[in-house]
Amino acid sequence: MTETIERTSLQALHIGGPTLRFRYGGLTWLTDPTFDEPGDYPGPVTLHKLTGPAVPVAQVGAVDVVLLSHDQHADNLDHSGREFLDSVETVLSTPDAAERLNGVRGMANWETAVVGAVTVTAVPALHGPEGCEPVTGVVTGFVLQAAGEPTVYVSGDNASVDLVGEIAERVGRIDVAILFVGAANPGAFGDTDVTLNARTAVQAAAKLGDAVIVPVHGEGWAHFTETLDHLARTFEYAGRAQQLRIPPLGQEIGV
Repeated sequence: MTETIERTSLQALHIGGPTLRFRYGGLTWLTDPTFDEPGDYPGPVTLHKLTGPAVPVAQVGAVDVVLLSHDQHADNLDHSGREFLDSVETVLSTPDAAERLNGVRGMANWETAVVGAVTVTAVPALHGPEGCEPVTGVVTGFVLQAAGEPTVYVSGDNASVDLVGEIAERVGRIDVAILFVGAANPGAFGDTDVTLNARTAVQAAAKLGDAVIVPVHGEGWAHFTETLDHLARTFEYAGRAQQLRIPPLGQEIGV
């Protein structure tokens, strides 16, 4: 465990929800931009945002690449987030998102893109139980690799532990895993969560060996049904507390 932590060099700033800014390979990256203040988002299921961003969009600074797990849900791309995309040169997401949003490069599973010195691989994600795509849509995760840098996995809104295992087997060693957690459950599939919950996050961590786990997307919205405190306790009870790095809101840290 100690060896892994010493080898990582990711500077990360958690802005809120799924939105994490980090420095990697000489570039600035951002996951799933959400910068709106609290409010409601009507739709097939109304989503309720409870807290605004810890860092206002005007203070985020320049971003080179956005990794957008999907565009169809406001808790992953809200109104201000959509406006923010216009300021970013490279936005990577699903093929479906590329059809709906100008300037987005859609990537199929296991497709790669090279941005600067970084190779980005789109990896599978499942936003709910098997067969959920007609309801929740297609989502994606990402793996980042560069010479002299840790290998970073960004899960996106993935609820499948089996897919995490498949990714780990195919990619090899993963040093840092940014996992979207919170047991998100808007009620679309009864009691079945559409992102990792504490129990399945621990199972995913086991699939990832000794990767440092950075959980995001676990606060700020009413449909998140588990707290980060509960996540931390569950990792502790499983003997994996040292593996977990919960990023404080609004404070840049090294992981």
